[in-house]
Amino acid sequence: MSDTPEYSPAPSPSTSDVVKDTFLWRRKKLSLMVLVMATATWVVMEVYQFNFATLASWASIFIVTSLFLWGTTLRLLGKEEPELPRMEISEQTAMETANAARAWAEEGIRWMFRVGAERDWFTFAGVVAGLWVLSKIGGYFDLLTLVYLAVVLGMTVPALYVRHEDKVAQLGEKVKARSRSFYERADEKVIGKIKSKFHGKEETEEKKTE
Repeated sequence: MSDTPEYSPAPSPSTSDVVKDTFLWRRKKLSLMVLVMATATWVVMEVYQFNFATLASWASIFIVTSLFLWGTTLRLLGKEEPELPRMEISEQTAMETANAARAWAEEGIRWMFRVGAERDWFTFAGVVAGLWVLSKIGGYFDLLTLVYLAVVLGMTVPALYVRHEDKVAQLGEKVKARSRSFYERADEKVIGKIKSKFHGKEETEEKKTE
């Protein structure tokens, strides 16, 4: 018996890893392709006023025509045509995609409960402020432009954050410390006065009843 180890194929990256690598520019070709396709879609539909049905039809015509010409060229050259099973989505890829979608949904639900139910006022105030700013921005841009801006920000902000993570963390700690001190001062001055007035009224009412 030979001592040579059996060949085992390298595990394919999961869908979540591919998305993460794309937004962090670890796969530069794929990241650049996503950014170029998003920009081209926005320009065609927003600047040249093409609707989605027309754009999808033309893209489908281009894909079908390219595949037809490719298959015809392979037959003329006497080469083997691509087999359909090689183009099918494997069960592992489908399961990884479904698990990634489920993980995103669960994380979204946990995030909503964490913001709404837990007593983290800093996160709650940040979310409410962010949604309010988004509502104001939505009054000036349509949905397509907002999606395009989200894609561009998603392709730039995470990469910049990873590169300057230490500085961002220090700045966040400073902002949290100042926010806590401001909240404590407001609690002492405003809420403390309200409590003292409330207790004073209770004492006067008790004296009157006596």
